[in-house]
Amino acid sequence: MRRTGWERITAGLAVAGLLLAGCGTDDGEDVTDEDAVDDVDEADEPDGADDPETDDDAEPEDADGDDVAAADDECSLDEPVPVGIVFSQTGGAAVYGESQTDAVELAAEELNDRDAGVTYDLVVEDDDSDPAQGITAYERLIRNEEVTALIGPTLSNVFFSAGPVAQEDGVPALGVSTTADGITDIGDYIFRNALTEAQVIPQTVEAAVEEFDIERAAILHSDDDAFTVSGYEIFVQALEEQGVEVVADESFATGDTDFSAQLTVARDGDPDALMVSALAEEAALLIGQARGLDLDVPIVGGNGFNSPAIIDQAGEDAEGVIVGAAWNSAADDELNEDFKSSYEEATGRQPDQFAAQAYAGMNIIATAVENACSADRDAVRDALAEIRGIDTVLGEFSFTDDRDAEHEGVTQVVEDGSFALLE
Repeated sequence: MRRTGWERITAGLAVAGLLLAGCGTDDGEDVTDEDAVDDVDEADEPDGADDPETDDDAEPEDADGDDVAAADDECSLDEPVPVGIVFSQTGGAAVYGESQTDAVELAAEELNDRDAGVTYDLVVEDDDSDPAQGITAYERLIRNEEVTALIGPTLSNVFFSAGPVAQEDGVPALGVSTTADGITDIGDYIFRNALTEAQVIPQTVEAAVEEFDIERAAILHSDDDAFTVSGYEIFVQALEEQGVEVVADESFATGDTDFSAQLTVARDGDPDALMVSALAEEAALLIGQARGLDLDVPIVGGNGFNSPAIIDQAGEDAEGVIVGAAWNSAADDELNEDFKSSYEEATGRQPDQFAAQAYAGMNIIATAVENACSADRDAVRDALAEIRGIDTVLGEFSFTDDRDAEHEGVTQVVEDGSFALLE
């Protein structure tokens, strides 16, 4: 179920949802009011309820008093768990936020269709790729909608503004595309399943240097976004570690459309490769303009390049572009195949890395809720911190002690209009 932040569920619908959740049948048959009452009566009068010697066999309760099913170790909660979703559905990062929103809704739909004891109610907000709007969205979801947990925002600089709101109010928040250094330093309620630029870029630079014998490189980056600045700093460090000389170091602003001045400086430095930390919109333009200036060298991008939109917009100029990634669409394990098929069926598009991370993020939140068997914010936070070695579309996933993601990354290259593994 998805709601916007302005919608409300009436008390009558809440009660109906409670009865259906408690009284639904395995084969999907309709349940009459009489059946529901019978089931409730049976639940209220278990065998031996009047026998004081059976008190120890009573079902346990969590901190909020919600019933926890003990008979088969499956969790059952009386009401849907509200999860706040904040993505950039408009603004500069909308190219990422659209796929993220679709993916998290797909994950919630699948979770709700399991006929299990826990369901999820998504409350979706648009952060407009803007830090101030991210704060407003968080405040509304936390204080008005009383969500159990949060997923998003899309961009690191928006998360840096909104995250402290979640930390102050004690609400677990999961970043699924926030890769800048320092996100989880906001506090112990802040998690992310996105590999950081520090985890991805060094291995990407190393692979590119080895593959193309790079000795000289030019660096270009957007200097007004936390995500791209972080990526730039890691590119500089990685190139130094690989012994690569930086022959040009140029910056630009998010929203710029003409990069000819920066690219001319880069070309005059006679580099073996371009290293670029930019969001998708600027990246696609920059790639095309670089090729137009006869800069026919490998282009290595940060996480902002991880979108089919770059290939769609840059066309043939994107061929050979290299990017580190947390997920590769060519992975053929069963979880991934099912995800790709379901996502394409639901949206008419193939998923990108940001969709995969959002989809995994919703499932990670569900794992924590069901491990804790509670919608209590503190209980879910504690359960998130304990997640180790679970299967996701990103591969085997764990949180580190610092609540960052731990799983295998890959290096991709654009071949024949799609991302392939650089081997």
